[in-house]
Amino acid sequence: MITSTSGGVTAPAGFRAAGVHCGIKVQNLDLAVLVANRPAAAAGVFTTNKVQAAPVLVSKDHLARGGRLASAVVVNSGCANACTGPAGLEVAREMAAHAAARFGCPPEQVLVASTGVIGVLLDIAKVRRGIDEAAGRARREGHEDAARAIRTTDPFAKACAVTVDTARGRFTVGGMAKGSGMIEPNLATMLAVLTTDAGADPIVLQRALGEAVADTFNAITVDGECSTNDTVFALASGASGVEIGDDLYPALVEGLRAVGRELAIAIVRGGEGATKLVTVRVTGAASAAEARQAARTIANSPLVKTAVHGGDPNWGRLVAATGRAGVAFSLERAAVRVGGIELFKDGVPHDDRAPLAAAHLARAEVEIEVHLGTGGDGAATIWTCDLSAEYVRINADYRT
Repeated sequence: MITSTSGGVTAPAGFRAAGVHCGIKVQNLDLAVLVANRPAAAAGVFTTNKVQAAPVLVSKDHLARGGRLASAVVVNSGCANACTGPAGLEVAREMAAHAAARFGCPPEQVLVASTGVIGVLLDIAKVRRGIDEAAGRARREGHEDAARAIRTTDPFAKACAVTVDTARGRFTVGGMAKGSGMIEPNLATMLAVLTTDAGADPIVLQRALGEAVADTFNAITVDGECSTNDTVFALASGASGVEIGDDLYPALVEGLRAVGRELAIAIVRGGEGATKLVTVRVTGAASAAEARQAARTIANSPLVKTAVHGGDPNWGRLVAATGRAGVAFSLERAAVRVGGIELFKDGVPHDDRAPLAAAHLARAEVEIEVHLGTGGDGAATIWTCDLSAEYVRINADYRT
């Protein structure tokens, strides 16, 4: 059984955190640390972009060379440290080395992440000061400051936690995330740290994280943009005494998935300029993979997203987006529903129902379903948001 609880990323036993302002941003918290009381099993999933930021490269290297153990995670906001060449790599390595010295662990047991403007070198002097201050403040109650410190354009901090009851005892999963723009499945300008006090072999934790990410952080999109810094870390302290074997592996995946889903949906809900959370469900596909591809195409369509923003139940845009998704699609057996209201079925429109669908689109949470009519049972869900003029303003002004 999975139950929501409080405490965010430090809800699981064995972790403490802090968030501070060290001057990377003009104001607001801009550096967070998560510290494991003892080296924890660690896993990571990273951006698929061929342009990868320095902290991504360094953290990948540390996971490979550090025995997949982590004693600390350091995250800064306000500067992505991406496209900064050898100097950026040196800064990311020093970020880890300085934290290692403060927390008494090898540099390879420190994972780092950054978010913010691309092409600007991170000021390591500010980072060092921030790590020093955060080291003195790190405590189990510091999770709220940590979640605030990793934000960029996010309108609110994102954190949650759950308890998982099993036949061999209870363990907890917690997490924090940031993300608001440049969000597209296959990760985006999104950072997330998940923790658990279950005990897990690092290879098992990596496999579980991959499964959980597929249905959560890789099932969202704000604007179809895949960034350079996308990172999801998972750390397992083992402090609960519950060890994950084959019998409890599904429970670990479900715990990670539960936290990941809540954080992922919060990212979309807080998307840049977003006024509506949109759930896109595709059913009747030839396979689950084709369902995901169609749902992603619909969710990323600017025409669909602007129609949702304007409250226009334009089923034609949904059909057109599906038709170009590159998957099996039978228009003669397809169906389109908005808020459960069928607007198109088996090649026949039902425009008389448009006012009912328009009323649904006026809500803050919108549901769209497209049945592909292939005779298959493939299904998938993608979460997205509407596209507003505010999104344009935010991104037009991002550097200036």
